Amino acid sequence: MADSKTGDVTSSNGAPACTLPPALSSILCPYAWFHPERLHPKVEALIYWRDPIKSGVAFGVSLGILVSLSIFSLISVVSNLSLLVLSASIVFRVYKSVLQAVQKTSDGHPFKEYLEYDLTLPQEKVRELTDTAVVHINAGVSKLRKLFLVEDLVDSIKFAVGLWTLTYIGAWFNGLTLFILGLIALFTLPKVYENNKTQIDQNWGIAKAKIAEITSKLTAALPVGGKKDSKDKEQ
Repeated sequence: MADSKTGDVTSSNGAPACTLPPALSSILCPYAWFHPERLHPKVEALIYWRDPIKSGVAFGVSLGILVSLSIFSLISVVSNLSLLVLSASIVFRVYKSVLQAVQKTSDGHPFKEYLEYDLTLPQEKVRELTDTAVVHINAGVSKLRKLFLVEDLVDSIKFAVGLWTLTYIGAWFNGLTLFILGLIALFTLPKVYENNKTQIDQNWGIAKAKIAEITSKLTAALPVGGKKDSKDKEQ
């Protein structure tokens, strides 16, 4: 579970997996992004490989599409993929029709179950998702305003370091490559962490302590941080 005030993420056994401030917890905590309690059950089952066949198919198809997009144009990938699915559907439809004619059965349309499946989006669900998205967008815009207008000097410096790091990442990889690496990480890191949680938490605890130490020293060294601390002590 996550604490909105501290950014803590609690593991399934109740032990805190992350105790960084909210501004850093969602980025740096190894368990913050894919904690099972934060995920939809179906998504959790996929990325944690609860059913290896389903996870393997989802991972293989997604990776194949992204790799294809890195080689061919979006139009070519979409059209060829659609043509492949349509051709398979036609072949299967004809095969079932011939089979029914030979065996003289009346099984009906082979895709009847899927044709009758309701694909309409429920208005309440769409409204709920929209409201949630608006809340996150407003929070993000507010946070960016504070960072760019330097409400807190330390947070803005951290943000600047992050942007500087992204300039190098952008020089090494394009957006699609990052998506591919992100997909691979999504289907590997959660399971790796789940299987090696104790060792990772121990090493992360050491790294987290170092980050907190550096942050505190940086805050104390900055004039703004010193003034803020002195005001807090006076109060």
